[in-house]
Amino acid sequence: MLLLGCIKEVSDYELAISLPNGLSGFVPVTQISDAYSKLLTKQVAQGELLEEVHSLPDMYSPGTLVRCIVTSTEKRADGRRSVKLSIDPKEVNKGLSSTALAAGMLLSGSVLSVEDHGYLIDIGVTGTHAFLPHKKAKNYIKAVKKGPDLKIGQNLNCLIVEVKNEGRVVCLSIDRSEVAASIATERQNWALSNLLPGLVVKARVQKVSPLGMKLTFLSYFTGIVDFMHMDPEKSMSYSPDQVVKACVLSVHPASRAVRLTLRLPFLHPGGAPRQLPAQRMGAVLEEATVKAFYKQFGAIFELDDGTLAFARLKHLSKTRKSFKPGAFKEGCKHKCRIIDYSLMDEMCVISLKHQIIEAQFLQYQDIHVGDVVQGKVLSLKPIGMQVKVADGIRGLVPSLHLSDVILKQPEKKYNIGDEVKCRVLECNPEGKKLILTLKKSLVQSKLPVLSSYEDAKPGLITHGFVVCAREFGCIVKFYNDVKGLVPKNELGSEPISCPDKVFYEGQVLKVMVLKCEPQQERLLLSFRLSSKPGPEDKWKCTPKEKQEVKYQIGEIVDVKILKKKDNGLEVSILEDEDNVIAWIPTLHLSDFVATSKLLWHCLQEGDVLRRVMYLSDKGEHIILSRKAAVISAVQEGQVVRSFSEIQPGLLLTGYVRNVMPFGVFVEFPFGVTGLAPKVSMSDKFVTDTKDHFVVGQTVIAKVMSTDEEKQRVLLNLKVSECSSGDSAAESFTLLNQYFKELKEIKDLLRREEPSICGLVPGKRVHLVVQDVREDGSALFSGSSVTGLTVTATRYHLGDKNIAPGEKRKALVLHVDALASEVYVSLREELLKQRPKRVSMRS
Repeated sequence: MLLLGCIKEVSDYELAISLPNGLSGFVPVTQISDAYSKLLTKQVAQGELLEEVHSLPDMYSPGTLVRCIVTSTEKRADGRRSVKLSIDPKEVNKGLSSTALAAGMLLSGSVLSVEDHGYLIDIGVTGTHAFLPHKKAKNYIKAVKKGPDLKIGQNLNCLIVEVKNEGRVVCLSIDRSEVAASIATERQNWALSNLLPGLVVKARVQKVSPLGMKLTFLSYFTGIVDFMHMDPEKSMSYSPDQVVKACVLSVHPASRAVRLTLRLPFLHPGGAPRQLPAQRMGAVLEEATVKAFYKQFGAIFELDDGTLAFARLKHLSKTRKSFKPGAFKEGCKHKCRIIDYSLMDEMCVISLKHQIIEAQFLQYQDIHVGDVVQGKVLSLKPIGMQVKVADGIRGLVPSLHLSDVILKQPEKKYNIGDEVKCRVLECNPEGKKLILTLKKSLVQSKLPVLSSYEDAKPGLITHGFVVCAREFGCIVKFYNDVKGLVPKNELGSEPISCPDKVFYEGQVLKVMVLKCEPQQERLLLSFRLSSKPGPEDKWKCTPKEKQEVKYQIGEIVDVKILKKKDNGLEVSILEDEDNVIAWIPTLHLSDFVATSKLLWHCLQEGDVLRRVMYLSDKGEHIILSRKAAVISAVQEGQVVRSFSEIQPGLLLTGYVRNVMPFGVFVEFPFGVTGLAPKVSMSDKFVTDTKDHFVVGQTVIAKVMSTDEEKQRVLLNLKVSECSSGDSAAESFTLLNQYFKELKEIKDLLRREEPSICGLVPGKRVHLVVQDVREDGSALFSGSSVTGLTVTATRYHLGDKNIAPGEKRKALVLHVDALASEVYVSLREELLKQRPKRVSMRS
C-alpha cells in the first residue's frame, strides 16, 4: 500500500512518520535508498566514519511530506500495531516503467551521487537515468537549509521536465515554484498500477454523505474523501458535480481503493501541513464542544481556539460498557486532553478518559531529570530492565541501577508486570531516551538533584554513585551524566590506601562539592562532609596545663569531677600530688551510648568515679575511658600494642571513631585504627551506615587484612564473624554490665529526682487525669510522679472515656530519665497481668 506521510520526528536510526487518519509508522535507516544503504554497509565494514555519510537529522526535517510504501505490520506486546515503511524510490515507484514516464509527472527520487553540473537521482525505474541540474536545485537547497549541497540518500519530490530516448534519460527539477504548480493530467497516462500518493488532481464530486464523499478524477479513477479530510471551511457546501482540487493520500492497488484529501496545505505539492504549537501538546481543556459523532469511529470536537480535534471511540469513555452515545450530541461539552497531533489530518487527537487527563506524564517532554516515577516491568535483559512509565513512554534501568547492590540474578527479585518506583537519571525527549534508577538511596534521597555543572556550587551536599574506584580516588556520577573526582586525600577522615577495596561500582554515597569549572566540565568532590572536630578534639589542655605524663596506657585510676562540659567531664586524678588534669569524653563513660548520656546527666561536680582507665598517652591532652569492655580487654591482654602485632583473624575490642557513608573507622587502645567497609559492617544489608553504628559505640572487630607498607587495617564487624565461640557468655556479661550501670544511674538520680527512681516498667501507679489532647492522648499527675510528664497514648487509654480530674490506675511502660517523661497504659489486659519474677543463676 502506498501512502503520503509527513515526517514527525527524526532520529539517527529512523524517521517517525505521521500517516492519514491518525495512524503512524516508521522508516528504518536501511529503507532510505539503495545508495545510502551501501554507504552505511561500507562504513560498518571499514569501522570508521565516512565523510560522504550524513546522519538522518542532517538530511530530513519534521514537517516534510514523503511518499511511503508499507513493507510490514506487526502486533507489539502492548497490543498496538507497528507499521514499517520504506521511502526507497525502488519500492515506491516500482509500478512505473521507463516507457510510462512523461513530462509533468511528479514522483519521488533520492540523491544517488553528486556530479560537477548537478546530481544523479535514483527514481527507482529500471533502465532510466535521471539527472538534476544545479540550477533546478538551487532554490530548494536554499529553502531547506541543510547545507550547500544535496546529500546522498536525501529524498526529493521531483518533477520530470524532459524525457529523452524513450524514457532512458530524464531531466528533473525540484524548484519549489515549479513543483507547487504541477498537477496530474490525463496526458501523463497514469494508471492504477503506478498512481502515486501526493499527486494533485482536478476531481468531480459524485456523491456526498455524512461520513465523506465520492470523487472521480483523471477520467476513470474513483476515490473517497473521508470526513476528516474535507476542507473544514467548506464541509457543509459540497454538492454533486462540483469540481474540486484534491490530493491523492493513499493507493491500494489490490483493492483498487484510492483515498484523497481536500485540505488546503496538500493541494500544492511540496507544501507542508500546519503544526501544533509545542505548548498545546498535553494541554487539558475544560470544555471541548462536540461537532459531530460517528458511531463507528469517534467524535469531532471544536477546541477553545476554534480548531478541530478528533477522539477515537475508545477514548470517549473508560470502558465500552460505560459509553453513553447520548452524551455526544452536537453542542455537548466535555473535558479533554490533547494527547497527539496528526500532521496528515491537521487535527489534534484528544482523550476524554479520566486517567489520561490526570496522568502525570504523557510524553517524554513531560519528564524531568530527578523526577520520581511509577513504572511497570516489561522485560529483564543483560543490559538492564525495561520499564513502562506511561503509554508510549519506556525507560531503561541499567543493570548497575537495579538495586543498591549489584544483583547477579535480578529475575529473583523482579517479575514481569511488577510495579516499581524509579528516579529519572537522564531524559532525552528528542532521542526518546529515558534512563532510570531503582537504587533506594537515590529514589528516597531528599538532597538536591545535581543535573548540571552550573548547579555544582562549592559546599553543596548531594547523593552520587561510584562508577570507578582506582588508586587515585573515585569517580562519582550524578544526574544527566554529570560526574566528578574525589581525590584520594578526600576519601575519608582517615587515609585510605586502596580505594578499590573500600568502594565498589554503583555504591551510593553523600558527597560535597569542593570546586567546579562548568565550562571545562571539571568537578572536584569530597566524601568528608564536614571538618568538625571529634569529641576528643574539643577539649585540649592549654600550654600551661601540659604536664609530664607518668601513667601507662591501661593503668586504672580513680578521678574526681572538676567540671561538666557539653561533651564530657574535666577530672583530676586522685592520689596524685601534682593534681594531674584529664578528660573523659561523654561517650567514654560507658560501653552503651544511651547510658553514657544518662550518666553525664546524673553526675555532678565533686563526684568520684572509680576504676577509670588511662587511654591516651598524648601529652597535650590526657584521655580517660570508663568503657568496661575496653578496660577488660586491656587487662586480659586482648589488645595489640603496635601494628606489628596485628594478624588477620584477631578479635579486638574497640570503639567507633567515625561513621562515613562508605564504612566505619574503629579505634583500639594504644592508638591503632582500622576501617570496616560498608560490605563488612553487618550481616544485614546496609543502606545507610548511620542506621547501624554511632560514634562512641563499643564494638568487637575481626581483623581481615593489613597493609604493612601503608600501616592500614581492614576490619569486619559482622556479628557472625566476631564471636569468640561462647556467644551466650559474652551476651550475659554485657547484659550484666548494662544492669549494673542502670542501678548506678538510679542511685545517682535519688539525689535530685527521687520520684523517678521508684518508677520501673511494670509498676502500677495511681494517677489523676490532667488533660486530654486533640490526638486522643492524655496527661496525668500524681504524688508518685511529681515533676514528671506522664503520658498515655490514645491506644493505651483502651476503650475508656476519661475526663480531667478523674482518678485512674495505670501501668508504667517506659521511663525516660533524660527527658523526665513517663509513659503509662490504662489497658485492662495489661493491668490484670501479674508481674513475673525472673531469677538468674550463674
